Amino acid sequence: VGELVGGSQREERLDVLIAKMNELDLDPEDYWWYLDLRRFGSVPHAGYGLGFERLVTYVCGIENIRDAIAFPRYPGNAEF
Repeated sequence: VGELVGGSQREERLDVLIAKMNELDLDPEDYWWYLDLRRFGSVPHAGYGLGFERLVTYVCGIENIRDAIAFPRYPGNAEF
């Protein structure tokens, strides 16, 4: 079936975030704006989301999730 509900929590500890960036060979200078969010006033926050199409697939017994997507996105279908 796959995952029906997913969740995550953002890392709010600046020192841990910078250490992880260094571990993954990411340049903290490229993420200055994100680090400033943590440096100047972030609070712990988290959330979860229910995958509606996954729920429809599960409840209706549909084999492929692509058949449960009401408005599918694919290359070339968005008109801007």
